[in-house]
Amino acid sequence: MLKSLTVWNFALLEHVQIEFDAGLNILTGETGAGKSILIDALGAILGQRISADAIRTGCDWLRVEAVFSLEAQEELRDFLQSQAIDTSEDTLIVTRQVARVGRNMVLVNGCHVTLGVLKQIGLMLVDIHGQNQNLALLKEASQYDLLDRENPSIGQALAAYRKAYATWTERKQAYAKREMDAREYAQRVDMLRWQNQEIEDAQLKPGEEEALEEEIRKLSHAEKIAGYVKESYDLLDSDARNSLAVLSALSKIKKNLEDMSRYDTSLANAQKIIDEAFVSLQEAAYEIRDYGEDMEFRPERLDQLERRMDTIDKLCKKYGATLKDVLAYQQQVQEELSSIENYDDEMEKRRQAIRAAEKELRACAERLSALRRQGAAVLTEEITRQLKSLGMPNAVFAIDIAAADQFGPRGADVVQMTFSANPGEAPKPLAKVASGGELSRIALAIKAVSASRDHSVPSMVFDEIDTGIGGRTAQMVAERIALVARYKQVLCITHLPQIASMADVHLYIAKHAQDGHTVTEVARLTEAQEVNEIARMASGSDVSAASLDNAREMLAHAHSRKKQLR
Repeated sequence: MLKSLTVWNFALLEHVQIEFDAGLNILTGETGAGKSILIDALGAILGQRISADAIRTGCDWLRVEAVFSLEAQEELRDFLQSQAIDTSEDTLIVTRQVARVGRNMVLVNGCHVTLGVLKQIGLMLVDIHGQNQNLALLKEASQYDLLDRENPSIGQALAAYRKAYATWTERKQAYAKREMDAREYAQRVDMLRWQNQEIEDAQLKPGEEEALEEEIRKLSHAEKIAGYVKESYDLLDSDARNSLAVLSALSKIKKNLEDMSRYDTSLANAQKIIDEAFVSLQEAAYEIRDYGEDMEFRPERLDQLERRMDTIDKLCKKYGATLKDVLAYQQQVQEELSSIENYDDEMEKRRQAIRAAEKELRACAERLSALRRQGAAVLTEEITRQLKSLGMPNAVFAIDIAAADQFGPRGADVVQMTFSANPGEAPKPLAKVASGGELSRIALAIKAVSASRDHSVPSMVFDEIDTGIGGRTAQMVAERIALVARYKQVLCITHLPQIASMADVHLYIAKHAQDGHTVTEVARLTEAQEVNEIARMASGSDVSAASLDNAREMLAHAHSRKKQLR
């Protein structure tokens, strides 16, 4: 809901701030006072284009700011959050500034957005109905939405259809992609087979590279290893030629302790430790000796291992970082080859799946179409009755449901509203109806019927919807606007006292000269001021006691009718 609108330097509006309420907000004033300029300013907030010519004479920029309530606006909240716009305060502040020179600016809750994003937000905030605007209701999507909200069963059938449509579409797209891929299969198969054979020929084994690296490292340093082994064994061996031999020294210590034990057993524990150490070191010496004797340096073996590692490295560069990755890639290649070789069987299974999905989709579409035809009949009758009450006794209105050539996101129907105002004229698509006045009343009739069903846009604007009507028709138009205002916030510019008297909030727009400039001001009328304004609208500038009494009577009648509507 629109809570306030503030305008700076927009045409005649130097600085105007207007507070709006729920229900029916009526804007009245003399012709040329600037009522439509306010609607243009609101249009700027909704994403309509503004020329720099709209900037007030003598100013360098114009700015419009609107504050909206986000209460019960879940769809809008989701969209704002998708644009990273904060919605935690339940308030939406939209600011737009246009400069003669330099950068223009659009802010939504402090975030810069593009004009395209602002338009999308505007479609979820306000529906402007005017003779020069394209009514959102006349758009194809809106006509579908009107019909699909007529009955909850239609909405449920539409949800089931969309689910079936998504499945059918997904399967068709997957089939088409697979079919397109098949054109490259001949070349692809050759490449896959070559890759598989290359990996197969290598006869790779998991973990093989670690064992190869270890053996290569050993053979590459065989001379150093042999030296380490010989020196270590010489130091351990009890060969008398080596005075540093550990085992020889331990053997002497061992014998000394054994001889000593004949006379003193105090070192029996030390003797035991020496005995154990001698045995352990002797075993180590034998192991080192055997290793040295078995060690053999074979250059041809090293060459063989290095060639094997080169083969593995080349495969890793092509197919994976490690040997494990290469083998995993080979598995994928084999699976793809198997899939390609079973292409015909696979495609037949896909075709069967598409046929099954289409059967389900067709059943959902037929149920949706049947419910839509029922809903169309109900809406046609109700809207036609409203049109006759709005001074169009010969109006012929219908919602036609025709079969579409193919399934679409909204079903297998073509929904079209048709209208004829005069006897003998064939009904035409609603979007092609020429008269702006007729369009306004048709929209009002539709809104009077659908307002309680339509929760998409919380605010509506009727810009001079009363053009070309009067008398009883004006009264019926007023009552239907009040009826819409039960469910929506309505802003209505009018010249008819019958409509103005239905106001929940009455705003008067006036202009006057100030310091050589024309200035427009907006005032919220008190009860007494409202009586004077209704009298002026009904009788002109000469307000008499009789016209004031008539205005009070009109307001009393309006209040009574609003109570009945509620």
